[in-house]
Amino acid sequence: MKINCENFRYVEKVRPNRDLTFKFYRDGRLVIIDNNTEEVISPKELRGDSRDFYVRKRIAFIKNQLAASQLKYA
Repeated sequence: MKINCENFRYVEKVRPNRDLTFKFYRDGRLVIIDNNTEEVISPKELRGDSRDFYVRKRIAFIKNQLAASQLKYA
C-alpha cells in the first residue's frame, strides 16, 4: 500500500534560519526534517514563523481531510 503525503519546505526568517521540510501523511502522522542536519524535529521545537507556518498548514490539511471525508460519505 502506498502511503501518500504532502511535502512543504520552509526556511525560517530569523536566525538560525533552519531549512525545514514538513511531511503531512494522510493517516495524520507528521515528520519535520531539518534539511541542514537531516535530523527529525518535533513540533514543540518550532518557534516564531516556522511554528506559525506549521499551524497554518496543519489546519489546512485537516480541513482538506474533512472535506474529502464529507464527499466520500455524502
